[in-house]
Amino acid sequence: MDDRPVIVLTGATSGLGKLATLELARRGARLGIVARDPARAETLRRDIDQIAPGTPVELFLADLASLKDVRRAGQEIDTRFERIDVLVNNAGVHAFSQRITHEGFAEMIAVNYLAPWVLTAVLRDKLVASAPARVVTVASEASRHSGGIDLARDLTLVDDYSRWESSKLYGRSKLMDIMFTQELGRRLAGTGVTANCCDPGFNTSGLGRELPFSGILEKILTRLNIGDPQRGAGIIVRLATDPALTTATSGYFSVKDAKPLTCPEPGGSAAIQRELWETTAGLLGDTLSTT
Repeated sequence: MDDRPVIVLTGATSGLGKLATLELARRGARLGIVARDPARAETLRRDIDQIAPGTPVELFLADLASLKDVRRAGQEIDTRFERIDVLVNNAGVHAFSQRITHEGFAEMIAVNYLAPWVLTAVLRDKLVASAPARVVTVASEASRHSGGIDLARDLTLVDDYSRWESSKLYGRSKLMDIMFTQELGRRLAGTGVTANCCDPGFNTSGLGRELPFSGILEKILTRLNIGDPQRGAGIIVRLATDPALTTATSGYFSVKDAKPLTCPEPGGSAAIQRELWETTAGLLGDTLSTT
């Protein structure tokens, strides 16, 4: 019987997610990778084999902009693994102009918030059966610049926006991740499954991939030793593995030595977090929701 901890990750083929995945492989994890691009997924598999030969890696192809695809991938993961010790919701996108998914959602809301919600919902029973287990979601300092939140509007808002306005909308999706995490922690109380999220700090890895000057800016910042992605990956790994955080739940942790952070307003109250959860469940329908 393979006693390696099973860790499932999204957004593992690049950036912070890839660095975290490689470190988890070094630490002896069995990995489940949810990826959109088969070629990049295979590249990751080869990289893992180079630094940690023999690491079991299972690939699950899915486009996180499609919630039905996310649900299917979650069901495949549930079938493939007898247990899941950690689920890491890392994938995210900062779209500088509006893109609407075929299901009618803004891409940033779909990928950054709804996809983690759905994947966690599908895998919830397996996580509970595997307890002690953890759910780790990657949020962002950008959540402090959301410009407020209107639950009836923001989950379904598909209006066009400018590159400048995109930062506020990105921050709003990350605020929802924190709210989701803290409500999830309460709903999982007593099950042995914890839910925490983190601010990975400013990182040059994958910085503004859609901006024409992003590559040049990344090189400049790297030379100046600004935005070291290893630090961002480190907090993800810590939340996934640190024994000191075994029972911590509903937390939001800083990249700076896992310092506890408060959820930015207006998302900090248990009441509005519960309202977001219930609104999301109603929006997605019975087939994708959980209690």
